[in-house]
Amino acid sequence: MVANDHAAKTVTMRSFGALMVLAVMWGLSIPVTKLGLESLPPLTLTAMRFAVAVPLLLIFAVGRHPLPRHAWPRVAMLGVLGIGIGQVAQTFGVSGTSASVGTIISATIPVFIVFFAALRLKQHVSGWQKLGLLAGFAGIALVAFAREHGAATLSDTTAGGAICVLLSALAIAFYYVWSVELTTAYGTATVAAWSTLFGFIALLPWAAWEMWHVPFHVATQGVSAAVYLGVMVTVAGLFMWLNLLRIVPARVAASVQFLQPVFGIAAASLMFGDRVGPSFVVGVALVLAGLALTMVSRNEVGNRAQNGNVR
Repeated sequence: MVANDHAAKTVTMRSFGALMVLAVMWGLSIPVTKLGLESLPPLTLTAMRFAVAVPLLLIFAVGRHPLPRHAWPRVAMLGVLGIGIGQVAQTFGVSGTSASVGTIISATIPVFIVFFAALRLKQHVSGWQKLGLLAGFAGIALVAFAREHGAATLSDTTAGGAICVLLSALAIAFYYVWSVELTTAYGTATVAAWSTLFGFIALLPWAAWEMWHVPFHVATQGVSAAVYLGVMVTVAGLFMWLNLLRIVPARVAASVQFLQPVFGIAAASLMFGDRVGPSFVVGVALVLAGLALTMVSRNEVGNRAQNGNVR
């Protein structure tokens, strides 16, 4: 089966270019969120993002794979987990970290996907995967608490912010693993659309409360950030990813997970002047090494969860 997959799928210049574009689009997610938070509070920005994304997702999903009513409760819980906890925690976390730190902590999502997939089905976690998980945690600790002079983490990152981004990575990873059976039965786009709708509905009362109590001004910068996150990261990113999985080998498509933090850190440096020290560089290397180790011997459910990548 693997041989046939590689024989049928080849990497062309067009697919390689699409892979690079996707890595840039997703890599910019945290820096653009940071930019949006300069004028909008976290819940408001998140609600605006999904107010843009939900109608677009529903346009593509409705009518293709109907979602039976008995699946609604699970899909609704998925939405609360992925949006209400995962995306909200990420936005709050980014407000308390530098864009570089937020980017590299978010890059650990595939590490946790493998771990949760193994736990859920009581499958064996290989020694390499355990080592990858430890490397990922060590890397997170280094990038979150680096203290070199001039490092972005010194002035922009708090322990609470780093913990929120880590909570986001854990929640989103569990979302992917929990959604495997549903996406297999009804399609990734359908489950993504309806779970996002349910999560958005659950978020609305809290966002309304924030809008009422927290003073802010709607600026072009904040609206543009919400539109970018909703259209490019959530909707266009999803369909580009699904298309790439059809035309290139899965291992090649997975390389976007390594490129995304590289582009994200580069963007953070250009947009916010983030400067990193030796501990941050070592931490990034550990996170990427952990990512590589966990992807070496992934089980089937881990692969299917990653193939259902939704941002």
